[in-house]
Amino acid sequence: MKALIILSTLFICFGFKSGNQTSIRPMVDTTGLNVGDKIPNINLPSPDGKNLKLYKLKGKYVLVDFWASWCRPCRKENSNLVAAYRKYKGAKFKDGKGFEIYSVSLDKTADSWKKAIEADDLTWKYHVSDLKGWKSDVAAQFKIRSIPSNILIGPDLKIIAINIRGDELHEVIDSYVTAL
Repeated sequence: MKALIILSTLFICFGFKSGNQTSIRPMVDTTGLNVGDKIPNINLPSPDGKNLKLYKLKGKYVLVDFWASWCRPCRKENSNLVAAYRKYKGAKFKDGKGFEIYSVSLDKTADSWKKAIEADDLTWKYHVSDLKGWKSDVAAQFKIRSIPSNILIGPDLKIIAINIRGDELHEVIDSYVTAL
């Protein structure tokens, strides 16, 4: 009886795969929001309505940037992001296939969002928003309480750094670059 209880507990806690194979693997969410965690996926519409998945950028270093057109500190930081994008988009990395920025807007109107992208010369192609402002499910999932906020992830989708701006952003990315 004791063996049956232990065996049942193992199947409940670790999972079971039917057929010829039994798979004992922890049923644990491997994603999180701390340095070292695999970042949760984001899948939101771009300005043209096409959904863009963050996980499609696996293999690259990616700065996930939370911002909005109405946010003055965000708009000021955008010039630093433009400089970083221009500097690193063609760089060679130790273990990655390039650099990309994935911008998540907390705007409520597409018009304001699109105008800010153009006005600030945000030339990268990964701009997304659900146009829900602070009621965005992604903002809630990522516990975004203020903007600008960002998360730098490596080619393995694991979080390297959180909320790095200005010169610090360049210093951290430089540490992964082999040649510009």
